[in-house]
Parts: sequence; C-alpha cells; structure tokens
Amino acid sequence: MDTETTEGPSGFWDSFYSERERIWSGKPNAALVREAETVAPARALDLGCGEGADAIWLAQRGWTVTGVDISAVALSRAQQHAEEAGVADRVHWLERDLALWEPEGEYELVSAQFLHSPIELPRERILRRAAEAVAPGGLLLVVGHTAFPPWGRHRHADEAELPTAEELAMTLGLRAGGWQVETTTSEGREVTGPEGQVAVMTDAVLRARRVGTA
Repeated sequence: MDTETTEGPSGFWDSFYSERERIWSGKPNAALVREAETVAPARALDLGCGEGADAIWLAQRGWTVTGVDISAVALSRAQQHAEEAGVADRVHWLERDLALWEPEGEYELVSAQFLHSPIELPRERILRRAAEAVAPGGLLLVVGHTAFPPWGRHRHADEAELPTAEELAMTLGLRAGGWQVETTTSEGREVTGPEGQVAVMTDAVLRARRVGTA
C-alpha cells in the first residue's frame, strides 16, 4: 500500500485494518505486561489501542480503561474482543485522532505502545499531552521502535527521528523535575516478517512516575 493517501488518517487506518480480519496477535505487549502487572489497578489510558489487546489485559486485572484510536474498524474489533473477554463494562473506547485530541481528566497509568505511523503523526506532541494526563503518583509508559524492520511501511527517513528511551525522557522534560524516571532501556527481540523474513528489533522502553500523591 502506498503510504501517501488522500483518504486522511482515519481512512488510511480503516483501510489498514480492513486488509485482514485480525492485524495484531491479540496478546498484550510484553513490555506492558512486565512493567504494569504488579501495579495496583486504577484508571488507565491506552493511546493507539488498535484492536484492544492491551486495554483488555488491563481491564482483566481490574483497571478501568479508556482506549483511544482513530480507526473505527479497529475499535469495532476491540469492542467485540472486550465482550468476548467479559470486560466490556471496564473499557470505554474513543474514536479520536490523537494528533488533535487532548485527554480529559487524569489517569494512574498512561500507556503508548508502538505509537508509530507510516503517515504523518506528531508523536512528540501526543506524548507530551499524554504525560500531562498522568495523575500524581501515576505512571507514563512509552514503548517504541528505535528502527523499523526492512519490510515495514514506514518511510525510512523517519528512522533517524526515532529516539532512545533516555532521549525521549529528555525531550518530554521528564528529567527536569516533577518526575521520577524508573526505566530507560533498550531491548532486542527477534521478529518474523510477512514473507518469513527475520530481523532483530530494538525497542525503547520508558517508564516514568509523576512525583506527588493523589
């Protein structure tokens, strides 16, 4: 698929999700499981929730979750999966363009897992808004690629713009006060492409706690 489109972001992502009945594995992201499984459940915000695996995993552990995505197709699947998992009453799905949307209220966990796009996306601005939505004492968890796989749709020019976890912490002002940065790691994992290609991907994991008490 050509990454340049006249459909607009929502049309692009609806087309993307319409290519197959299920795009993602249905399993929660490993970094989310590791970083959040021992955190006491409260309110969570899942940015770019896609087909809902992360939000559903959190809801199954007692969180009240708001899942936000631009694709109506993805959110319809997420709602169905939540109903099948018996947690539909614990997840509120919002169809929003993250480039324009601003979170309302505060959350004890704000999660952005692989918030990347082959079309224009103001990722840094979105993550700054995400940080502002973290409640005192709450967590910001951002996981992202440090480079894209060779078979990916993303423009190769974007690779130079992908920060490490520490670079992202600095960019978002998390080292300037008001935050305790708890994790800035790079993790390698082997992945398989759509035609059996194999590559080692490196993920940047940033976990930061907002200083203060609720």
